[in-house]
Amino acid sequence: MRIAFISPFFPLKGGISRFSGLLADELQVKGHAVRRLGFKKLYPSFLTGGHAPEVPEYRSAANGGDALIVLYNPLTWLTLLRDLKRERPEVLLVAYWTGLLAPLLFAVRKLSGIRTVVLLHNLSTHEPFMFEPLLQKLLLASADGFITLSREVAGALAAAGNAKPVVQLYHPPYPPFPTFSGSVQPEKSEARRTLGYDAEAPVLLFFGYVRRYKGLDLLLRAMPAILAVWPEARLLVAGQFYEPEATFRELIGRLGIGESVDLRPGYSSDRDAACYFAAADAAVLPYRQASQSGVVQLACGYGLPVIVTPAGGLAAEVEQGRTGWIAGDLSSEAIAAAVIGFLGDPRRPAMPQSVREYAAGHSWERFAGEAGSFIQSVAKP
Repeated sequence: MRIAFISPFFPLKGGISRFSGLLADELQVKGHAVRRLGFKKLYPSFLTGGHAPEVPEYRSAANGGDALIVLYNPLTWLTLLRDLKRERPEVLLVAYWTGLLAPLLFAVRKLSGIRTVVLLHNLSTHEPFMFEPLLQKLLLASADGFITLSREVAGALAAAGNAKPVVQLYHPPYPPFPTFSGSVQPEKSEARRTLGYDAEAPVLLFFGYVRRYKGLDLLLRAMPAILAVWPEARLLVAGQFYEPEATFRELIGRLGIGESVDLRPGYSSDRDAACYFAAADAAVLPYRQASQSGVVQLACGYGLPVIVTPAGGLAAEVEQGRTGWIAGDLSSEAIAAAVIGFLGDPRRPAMPQSVREYAAGHSWERFAGEAGSFIQSVAKP
């Protein structure tokens, strides 16, 4: 089947780019002809805090497609439409995670006439805005079918009044980042030496963009209680700040936890990220809101357990006491209790193997097979 895949792809930053690239690769292995139609830019610089939109080490790498689209420039939508009319793919596959994509999707579906499957990462943006209900209506009018990655998103789609075909799949685990000292994944002892951490001390990792909904402040407020039980514990925060970094540094100082918290601001290179995940005992996601999380699946690829709040669909991605730990609620107190419970659980040494078993059962190969079958059913009803 000839599939035109509209999505961010590398070198643009973010989990959507990585997800779409891996999915496109697997769909091609399954025998589909996938044309990657990517974005030059997603947002104006004033909305991104001036952060560079590209992953530096991927700037010279071919993404296997054409970056035709500037999301906020409708003239580039016309270029996309001309391309689609010339190529005439059998179906469009569109990665969707924000309502800002809805006008583009509506225009492309209506003007090209090509049946469209939406790969729905999120129905609502994590930071909602005034016109989102209208944009959701545009989305529902533009799609011929939906692939969701969690029960949370599938339920939200149904609640919004969707009557189009839906398949609920899952978020496959990401493979480890490549290249560290000549290997894919460093040993924990090597990673900890690199970071200057004690070989035996508990290390917790907060990884990814720092936005309010991700709850880093909740985790920092939980640290005094964690340190009262595990005084040698370290928290490594690695991510690009979209909230004022100074606010978090001030909070760390006020809580008196500066010796136990290591801030590594900025977008992590593949090499650094591999080191962070290898050094950690668990990734902590103290989120206030979530559908599913690429960070959970990134940790899964490393065999790393996760500690999550019950926000959205996060709890559905974790087996309590087997692949991680679920906090009782969204409070700092509950997060502290979850971390303390995880670190003291006698089952903890066996959890990495359980995480790897979970990863083996939720492969990209299986995902692409199920997604490809659904896309074919929508393209040729």
